[in-house]
Amino acid sequence: MKNLAPQGLWSSFYSLTQIPRPSGKRKEIAVFLVNYGKSLGLETLQDEIGNVLIRKPATPGYENHPGVILQGHMDMVPQKNSDKVFDFEKDAIQAYIEENGEWVTADGTTLGADNGIGVATAMAILADKNVVHPPLEAFFTIDEETGMYGANDLKSGWLKGKYLLNLDSESEGELYVGCAGGIDVESTFTYEPVETEEGDIALKVTVKGCKGGHSGCDIHLQRANAIKLLFRFLKDAVANFEARLACVEGGNMRNAIPREASAVITIPADSYQDLQDLVDRYEDLWLKEYDGIEPDMHFGMEEVECPKMEMPEDVQDFLIHAVTLCPHGVYRVIPEMPDIVETSNNLAIIETNEQMVNDKMVNTIKVICLTRSNVESRKEELASVIQSAFSLAGAEVKFDGAYPGWQPNFKSTLLATMKETYEKEFGTTPRIVTIHAGLECGIIGSKYDGMEMISFGPTIEHPHSPDERVNIATVQKFYRYVLAALKAL
Repeated sequence: MKNLAPQGLWSSFYSLTQIPRPSGKRKEIAVFLVNYGKSLGLETLQDEIGNVLIRKPATPGYENHPGVILQGHMDMVPQKNSDKVFDFEKDAIQAYIEENGEWVTADGTTLGADNGIGVATAMAILADKNVVHPPLEAFFTIDEETGMYGANDLKSGWLKGKYLLNLDSESEGELYVGCAGGIDVESTFTYEPVETEEGDIALKVTVKGCKGGHSGCDIHLQRANAIKLLFRFLKDAVANFEARLACVEGGNMRNAIPREASAVITIPADSYQDLQDLVDRYEDLWLKEYDGIEPDMHFGMEEVECPKMEMPEDVQDFLIHAVTLCPHGVYRVIPEMPDIVETSNNLAIIETNEQMVNDKMVNTIKVICLTRSNVESRKEELASVIQSAFSLAGAEVKFDGAYPGWQPNFKSTLLATMKETYEKEFGTTPRIVTIHAGLECGIIGSKYDGMEMISFGPTIEHPHSPDERVNIATVQKFYRYVLAALKAL
């Protein structure tokens, strides 16, 4: 991979794959970038939260031109196949070139091209003394994938450039000028567990093998949500087969469609075969419903050690009804552009925990949704719908991690220059689009009034899933375009 062109970019990307950098594990990657900037003799700064800024003086003759910021995020989404033994906090990504020679991907895990390719691009440009550019800043943020914390805590006045090139989009030939805002809706059920019925046995039921994917870019593809499927089964099992719920887990990233979910349930011992038949029926049903979409989906069960405690029946029922009611997927499209998603929700995570409250052990079930919309009022509307569903079920609901959308500026100098540069370089006109995913541009723009921004990148397929891959030819084209844009600006 290090021998691919442009070599500086791919060599930098390879270095990034060797550094564990899931969201939240920021120290090692930040130290690497700080040392990288200093090794080049460039002004290198790190703020209190961990963002890294490297400044490169302008090419002689370009000192008085408006400054440009190359921006990307350090972290990556940690997703792996269930049969892959891998520790994202310790292990290096096992990246390789596919047999057809067209794509770089990883062995059973996310690749980290989102946003490693963008970071590697900035690194290569910082190191290349032949690049023509105005005053340049490379700005690397922390923890974009879990809440855009680096952008949210960015100090005003730290950045000096007028134009920001966000290198975090995933379709070559498209220039993004707007994005959706988002908000986390966290619902928590708190309860004291009760003793399991004597003579019951315990079964672990698991949905796995779903494709998952990016909850913004892929939400319209009608892929299965493993949590929603599991609760569809649980509602049937509880209502008709005397099943009781002990614990449940599903999903692990707010911005990734859940690929796997599992629950431990208890049933009367003589109901074992009935449950096995029910599991088999649901697997057959889902494979038919998702024919052509989820060919590798599997639903199975296994007997496990019976827990001493389980969920109270009323809490169990309220939880099942609330998750069943909770919307997932596309909620509304843009009326003038019906092929573009306006508002959506990702039912992202469900987890069971124990904790001490007033010297008493209690259990909690937390359900986390990421609600997105290009329209602020629609985002608030859908978040309120979810709040009502879980509040009526007795959960405590809070909103967290809200970030604004990015409204397009079709009259910006930057957009005109980027469009003209693309046409000169490649003889075609780029598409000017907005994206349903969240980008840091909206947050950064709210802190720097008048800053003009564009987001673009090479073609990356299936980010936030183990199927993630980046197209080699588009990386080369993307890098050529960045260099041409810097010169034009």
